Amino acid sequence: MKHSICLSLSMATLLSVSSCRQAAYQQPQAPIQEVSFTQVHLTDSFWSPRIETNRTVSIPSAFRECEKNGRFDNFAIAAGLKKGEHRGDFSFDDTDPYKVIEGASYSLAVRYDPQLDQYLDSVIAIIAAAQEPDGYLTTCVTNKCYRLSGWWGRSKWEKLNSHELYNSGHLYEAAVAHYRATGKRTLLDVAIKNANLVCQVFGPGEGQKHVPSGHPIIEMALVKLYKVTHDEKYLRMAQYFIEETGRGTDGHKLSEYSQDHKPILQQDEMAGHAVRAGYLYSGVTDVAMQTNDTSYLHAMTRLWNNLADKKLYITGGMGSRAQGEGFGPNYELPNHTAYCETCASIANVFWNYRMFLATGESKYVDVYERALYNGVLSGVSLSGDKFFYDNPLESMGEHERQRWFGCACCPGNITRFLASVSGYQYATQQNDVYVNLYMQGKADLTTTDNQVTLTQTTEYPWDGAVSIQVNPKEESKFAIRLRIPGWLTDRPVASSLYAYTDAPKDYHIRVNGQAADYLTGNGYATLLRTWKAGDVIELELPMEVRRIQANEQVKTDVGFLALERGPIVYCLEGKDQPDSAVFNKFIAPTAPVAARYDAGLLNGVVVLDGTAQEVGTDGTVTAVPFRAIPYSTWNNRGADQMEVWIASAKEYATPTPQPTIASRARTFSLQAAIQKDAPESAAQEVWAWGVNDQWEPQSSSDISKPYFYWWLKKGSLETLAYEFDRPYRVSGVSVYWLDLDHYDGNFRVPQSWKLYYKAGKAWKEVEAQSEYGIKKDCYNTLKFKPVETTGLKIAAQLQENASGGILEWKVNE
Repeated sequence: MKHSICLSLSMATLLSVSSCRQAAYQQPQAPIQEVSFTQVHLTDSFWSPRIETNRTVSIPSAFRECEKNGRFDNFAIAAGLKKGEHRGDFSFDDTDPYKVIEGASYSLAVRYDPQLDQYLDSVIAIIAAAQEPDGYLTTCVTNKCYRLSGWWGRSKWEKLNSHELYNSGHLYEAAVAHYRATGKRTLLDVAIKNANLVCQVFGPGEGQKHVPSGHPIIEMALVKLYKVTHDEKYLRMAQYFIEETGRGTDGHKLSEYSQDHKPILQQDEMAGHAVRAGYLYSGVTDVAMQTNDTSYLHAMTRLWNNLADKKLYITGGMGSRAQGEGFGPNYELPNHTAYCETCASIANVFWNYRMFLATGESKYVDVYERALYNGVLSGVSLSGDKFFYDNPLESMGEHERQRWFGCACCPGNITRFLASVSGYQYATQQNDVYVNLYMQGKADLTTTDNQVTLTQTTEYPWDGAVSIQVNPKEESKFAIRLRIPGWLTDRPVASSLYAYTDAPKDYHIRVNGQAADYLTGNGYATLLRTWKAGDVIELELPMEVRRIQANEQVKTDVGFLALERGPIVYCLEGKDQPDSAVFNKFIAPTAPVAARYDAGLLNGVVVLDGTAQEVGTDGTVTAVPFRAIPYSTWNNRGADQMEVWIASAKEYATPTPQPTIASRARTFSLQAAIQKDAPESAAQEVWAWGVNDQWEPQSSSDISKPYFYWWLKKGSLETLAYEFDRPYRVSGVSVYWLDLDHYDGNFRVPQSWKLYYKAGKAWKEVEAQSEYGIKKDCYNTLKFKPVETTGLKIAAQLQENASGGILEWKVNE
C-alpha cells in the first residue's frame, strides 16, 4: 500500500507484544458531554479535502441554487422588499437556505472567510425582514400562496403536516450554529422570537393547539435552543410535542407516516417516513437526556433494536421503500429499489450519536461511523456539486446524481452535515475522554478538572495504524477510552442482521512504546493511568478484507456476500469490469481478494482486486479479473451498473440477457384520458422506468427490482406505453401486475385494462384473442391479432381507492 504510518510500529512488531486486558471498566455516573466541532481541527487526507470541497464548492453551489430557484426571493416578497409570485412547489422550501446557512456557519468556525461572513449577514437580514411582528415565519403562508394550500391550508397552523414547525426547527438549528460560530445574535434573535410564538400557540393550555409537530425536527432544535439560551420553556415545548405524538388530541388523524400512530412509549417498530423517524427519535433522546426520563430512553432502545436487527442497510442507510420514503416490513431490504434517502442516513447519524451520549455504548458509534463513510458520503459527488436523493445498493445504470432537486432537502443537508463531521469524533465524561472516530487532527478538550489536547496521526480509513499524542495541561490520572470498531468483531453491527464469514483479528495497543494494560467494556479499550504531556498511544487496527452475509430472513441477500475493509463497504461498478457488467459475476467465498491504494483513482482510494467467475447466457463460466471500489464513490465516472451484494455462486449470478423488443423500448406514461383514435398530442408524456429491465418477479409484492407504479393515483384510468426502436410485428404481451400493501397507498391489480397499438399518430385497441388477465403472482398473457406497429400502450382502470403498477411487461412477436 502506498500509505504508511511513520509513527506506528509495524504489525509484525505489534504481534510480538502481548497487551494485558483486565476487568470491565465502570464509567463515571455523570453525563457524557459533547465536544463541539469548533474544538476539533482535522488535517487528514480523507475528511479534510471533503470538508474543503464542501466549503468551496457545495456551499456556494447550494446558495446559487437557492438564488436561482427563488428561495431568497420568497423571503424578500414576504418582507415587502420585492414584488412577485411565490416560487417553488413545497411549503418547506424555506428550509433550504436555513440548512446551507447552518453549513456555512460551521465552515466559518473552521476557516474564517470574510466574504462568506458578509454574505450570511445579507441573507439573514432578508430572513429577519420577512418575519411577521408576532414572530411567525413561513414564507408561502405570509405570501398567501394558495397554489400550495394543499400543504398549509388557508390560515396559519391550520394543517398538522403544513411543515410550518419543520421550517421553524431548521431555522433554530441554523441560528444556533451561526451564533456558536460567529457570536452574532442576528439569526438567533429571529429564532427566539419564532420559538416564543410557538410556545404560545402550542401546548396543553386552554386555547392552545394540542397536536404534535407534524414533520419532526423542531423537537431536537428546541433542545439546541434551550442549551444556548437556558430558557426551560423551550425544553418543555420539545417535551410537549413528543408527548402529544400518537394521542390524536384535537381530533387530528393518527399517521404512521409521521410516527404519530402510537404514543412514543408504545412504539417498538421502525415505521413510516425514515427521515421523520430519525429526526423525531433524535429529539426524544435529547429530551430523555435533559430530563433523565428513562422510560423514553427504553423506548428508543426498543426502536433501535428493531432497526439494527431487521431494517438497517449494511451501508448505514435506512428506509427501504420509495412509497412514503420510508420503512417496509421487517427484513425487507431490497438493494435495487432501496430508497436510503441521503437525509435519512444523516438522521441516522444524529440519532445514533445521541444514543451514544445517553449510554456510552460504542454500538451506536459503530452505526453512525458506518453511515458516515458509506450512506452519507454516497449522497454527494467527489466534485461536491452533484447529489443523490436516494442511495440504492444496486443499479442498472439508471441512477445519476443531480445538481439540485425540486424537493431539495438533501443538498442542503449535506452541506451542513459535512461541515460538522469533526463534532462526532470525541466526547468527555467528567475527566474521561472518549475517542470515537479515528481522523487525523488536533482536539482541545475541556474535562471537569483539566484541559487535554489530543493530536491524532492516522491515514484511517485506508490504514488501521493510529497514533495519539496526549498533552494534558495538568499531569493527572484519568481514562482515555479507545473505541474498538464493530468491524473488528464477528458482526458489523451489534445485532443478528449481518455477520462476517471469517474470524476477527486482534488489535494491539501500546503506550510510549510499551504494551499497554487496558480495561474493557461497552466496546472500548480503556487506558486508565496518570497521563503527562508527550505520552503517545499507538493503536493498530488490522484491516483485512472481510466478507459479510445477511440474516437468511433477508431474502434479497440469500446467496450474496458484501465486501468490506475497515469501515468501508465496497461495490462492483461496471466501469472497472472487463465487460462493464456486474450482475453476471460471482466471487467464490474463498477467492483471494487483495487491497491496494490507487492514488490516481477517485481522488485516491483503496481498491480491492481479485478473480471473479463470469456466467454466460449459455451457462458457461469464465474466470475474469474484478475490481471493487468504495460504495461511496460510485457514479463519479458516469452512470453504470453497480452492486454491493455480490453473488457467491453460479446459481445467484444473472447472465446478461439478450435484448428484446420490450427491453429496447422507450417507456413513458401518457397523462390523459384514453379514447379510441385520440391523437397523440392530446396526452403528455412522462418518462417511466422499471417494466422492461428483464428482471423476473418472484411475486406481485416483489419490489426488490425496478418496477413502475402510478404514484398518488387512485381509482383512475392510467396508462403506460412503449415506443419501439423500429416497427415490429407483434401478437401478444405478458404483464406482471403489482399488488402490495403500504401505508402510503395500497397497490392492487387493476379493475380492468385494455391494450392499444400505435397506428400512425393514433392509438387503436388491439383485437384481443384471449382474456385481459388481472391475476396476482404470475404473468397475465394477452394474445391478439398480429399488428405491425412502433408502439404499444396499456390503459389500466385502477380499483376504487387503490393505486396500481406493473412489475414487468413483455412483448411477444
